[in-house]
Amino acid sequence: MESRIERMCVELGLKMTGQRRVIARVLSEATDHPDVEELYRRASAIDPKVSIATVYRTVRLLEEKGILERRDFGEGRARYDPTDRGHHHHLIDVDTGKVIEFADEGFERMAREIAERLGFALASSRLQLFGRRVTAVVDTPARHSSSARRPADPEGRPAPRPRARHMDPKRTGPA
Repeated sequence: MESRIERMCVELGLKMTGQRRVIARVLSEATDHPDVEELYRRASAIDPKVSIATVYRTVRLLEEKGILERRDFGEGRARYDPTDRGHHHHLIDVDTGKVIEFADEGFERMAREIAERLGFALASSRLQLFGRRVTAVVDTPARHSSSARRPADPEGRPAPRPRARHMDPKRTGPA
């Protein structure tokens, strides 16, 4: 059975060797964004004759043909994303390295508006957000107090009130 990536290769007239078919299958089944080393591990588990050089050459070819897109998630290594997943963006958890794919029409609209405001027609966009999962914050009554509170010093005492500066009308600076 042909994989999605293999079908794309055939449609573009690429020669499909047995090793390329394995690599295409691994890429089609990937739910993450593997780097070349991970692709090699997965492909060689299926066919031990697959070499790392073949994986590198195949990935480069698939990228040149527009079947894969190279991604940089700040780890110092390129990862790959099949283009047939449609237009989407990424949120990377900086603590775990987990990559969350998302699409957001609000962002797309804002990107088009910014480009138009600057005199451009948007050709494409790529958004990568890096974040840390937020833990739940305990809601206290003081948080909703209507009176404004001054920040406290490390011992919990309220910060002193700012002093008023008086101006001497005969001078140009503060008294």
